[in-house]
Amino acid sequence: MLWQTSRFAIDLGRPQVMGIVNVTPDSFSDGGKHANAAAALRHCEVLLKDGADLLDIGGESTRPGSPPVPLEEELARVLPVVRGAVALGVPVSVDTYKPEVMRAVLDLGADVINDVWALRCGDAAQVVAGHPRCGVCLMHMHREPQTMQAAPMEGDVPAQVLLFLKRQASILQALGVEKSRILLDPGIGFGKTVAQNFSLLARQHELLAAGYPLLAAWSRKSSLGAVTGQEVGERLIPSIAAALLAVERGARVVRVHDVRETVQALAVWRSASEQAG
Repeated sequence: MLWQTSRFAIDLGRPQVMGIVNVTPDSFSDGGKHANAAAALRHCEVLLKDGADLLDIGGESTRPGSPPVPLEEELARVLPVVRGAVALGVPVSVDTYKPEVMRAVLDLGADVINDVWALRCGDAAQVVAGHPRCGVCLMHMHREPQTMQAAPMEGDVPAQVLLFLKRQASILQALGVEKSRILLDPGIGFGKTVAQNFSLLARQHELLAAGYPLLAAWSRKSSLGAVTGQEVGERLIPSIAAALLAVERGARVVRVHDVRETVQALAVWRSASEQAG
């Protein structure tokens, strides 16, 4: 299975590790650590040395309650990092929902648009459709970052998430985007309770029925803290456990902070899987 992106056709036969690069002062886990271009690019190089297959660069925090970032500020944060990252020889994803940012980073050579709004803002879908090859990740989010945890979802969450993601993917394909360019993300933590997040993991096989590869983003999420009692900086082991469970249940990309440890864990998983035939 190949995932078509701007410059790369990524082989999803092997689970891919997407390293997180937050160019923000306020992300829930590492806000401020890589908030300028030089620090962010150094972090990109560290993640690649640790074994990351892709880099995911974001200039706006989407933690619960986070305020929107003005367009010009997001561009100022992200563009210098993307410009440097595309020269590193690996696929570069940009985490944004603003069409103007999408246009700018695709013009710089970015490979993937990773959108928590699933291309519902402005003409974002048209921007992606207008690009000949870029990859896209469509994520499910209930409500918006400012309000999503105030009134979480109700009812059968996996079924609702599946319906939403199938609909958004269909809209994009109707605009001419090939299926091979599309990845889906159930949006762990985005307007869901702890139980609902774990139901998405337990029933992840149902999401595969949409017919698209899945991205799993459990790294350091609050649901892991809820079941382990660990603060955000102490969630390495829970994050790796969740990543392995997601891959075991069919996810093809895991978006993580702790690349080196996740790569090592997946190497063990892969060796056991190969022996099982």
